[in-house]
Order: sequence, then C-alpha cells, then structure tokens
Amino acid sequence: MSQLTMKFTAKDESEVVLRPITLQDAEDIVTAVTSIIEAGEYIQKDVPRTVEEERQFIQSMMDNENMYMGVEREGKVIGIARIIRGDIKMKRHTGLFRTWIIEDAQGLGIGKKIMEYTNAWCKQYKLRKLCLTVFSTNKPAYKLYERYGFVEEGVQKEQAYINGQYVDEILMAQFYSDK
Repeated sequence: MSQLTMKFTAKDESEVVLRPITLQDAEDIVTAVTSIIEAGEYIQKDVPRTVEEERQFIQSMMDNENMYMGVEREGKVIGIARIIRGDIKMKRHTGLFRTWIIEDAQGLGIGKKIMEYTNAWCKQYKLRKLCLTVFSTNKPAYKLYERYGFVEEGVQKEQAYINGQYVDEILMAQFYSDK
C-alpha cells in the first residue's frame, strides 16, 4: 500500500507535513511527549518512553501495518496520530485511535488535517470501525471528533483524575462503509 503524506500551511503560515513516522523520529517524539506530560493534561502517560523504547514501538507499528503518523513542523515532529488495528482476525477491521500535539501547535488547524489523514488511511486499509476515548473536559477534541463523524458509544464515569477533579472518559467510534 502507498504511504500517505499530506502538506499544508497552518493558520500561523508555518508549513506542516503529515507523514509516516520513521525510526529517526524517536527522539523528537520523546521530547514532545515529555512536554505534554509536564503540562499534565490529556495524555495517558506518566513517563515518556526512552528513545530506544520509542524506536522499538515504531518498528512494531510498522511491522503490524498500523498507522503511526507524525506532524512535522519546522523540521521537528511535534505531534502524532496512530491507529492500532485489532491484532486478531476477528477484530482486524477495527482500530484504536490516539493523537496529541504539543501545546504551541494547538489551534492552528492541524487537528482537522490529522482527521482527514486518518480517514484516508482508514479507507485505504479498509477499516470498518475506528474507536477512541476523549476526556469530558477536552471539549475542543470532542467537538472535532464529532465533526468528523464520531458518535458516543459510552461513558466511563470518573475514569481519570486530572487537575484535582474526577473526569469522565467518553468512548466514541466512527464507522466506515464496506464500499
């Protein structure tokens, strides 16, 4: 299958490239994840992987034909989106979606392009269902997912503790036709 790449100009006039992650991106990813963990919201990690662990994860994603896309801006990967497909035959038509972007790059229209890239990838790889979770306090993300066809499938009450409060985690999914 062909590798998807998307280039566009963000709202701040910076050039952004969405492209498959390579092993060489591991250090940028670890640096970006560290900054997001320090901000304390919306990433489900307590500590970043080491660069070597990230390289191993990247290789595993490639080996299993999963999506691992990087958001490159000014020569650095400053965000990612990934889909981990069902790993057994009966669930191979599904995927679990995760994404993040460093704080400096939020609000520039990158999230919309990530969703366009993700939808194109899902169609190319013939996924039937794409799942995700979003915290109830992350209104911009929820609205973005809804705009791109995701629907609520359930709510896990008080699933996370963020900034001194218990927060619900909303399960959402998007369905693709067989056509």
